[in-house]
Amino acid sequence: MDQRCEPRLAPPLPRFLPKQGQYPALIQRPPAHADLMRHFRVTPPSVNQMLITLEREGLIRRQPGVARSIELLIDPRALPELLPNPG
Repeated sequence: MDQRCEPRLAPPLPRFLPKQGQYPALIQRPPAHADLMRHFRVTPPSVNQMLITLEREGLIRRQPGVARSIELLIDPRALPELLPNPG
């Protein structure tokens, strides 16, 4: 068996839609759903759908029933800059 070390390529940076990338940027410090709603001025179903999408994409992890349990699974340096609250 060949024991040479192969150089590892860095995983590709995630590609975000403009608003989608803002959610993980805010998640660097675990927010509550209400924090996300206030920042993005969206409804609870919109926040929930975005979190489901980010989780399905493997970008975040959550623990059901645990407050502020959203955890980033990607390098924070790969995130876009968090823009100010729209409005």
